[in-house]
Amino acid sequence: QVQLQESGPGLVKPSQTLSLTCSVSGASITTSNYAWNWIRRPPGKGLEWMGVIAYDGTTYYSPSLRRRISISRDTSKNQFSLQLSSVTPDDTAVYYCAAGDGLRIGAIEYDFWGQGSQVIVSS
Repeated sequence: QVQLQESGPGLVKPSQTLSLTCSVSGASITTSNYAWNWIRRPPGKGLEWMGVIAYDGTTYYSPSLRRRISISRDTSKNQFSLQLSSVTPDDTAVYYCAAGDGLRIGAIEYDFWGQGSQVIVSS
C-alpha cells in the first residue's frame, strides 16, 4: 500500500514561493509503475492538476502554471517536492500529492492520495 504525506508551511505571503514536500512510503518514487502528482483544490472550486514527476525524473506541468511551478525529488529520502513562485491569494488551496499507475497528464483521479495540506496566501 502506497502512503503519501504532505508537509510544509500553512501560510505564505504574496509574491513569495510556496514549498511543499510529499513523503512516500510503500513504494519507491523511482519505480516505473507510478507517477507522482501535485493537485490542489481552491476554496469552493474543483480539483486542479498542477504537475507530475515520473519515475525517471521527467516533469510535466499544467500550462497555466508552467511559468511558476517546479517539481523535484530527493530519491535518498523518497520524497518529491512542489515549488510555486510568485504566489497570490488565488493560490490559496488545499494541496495534495497523489500517485497513480503511469502518467496521466491533467487527470485528477489517482489510486493513492495524501491527506492534503492547507496553504493560505496572505500578508
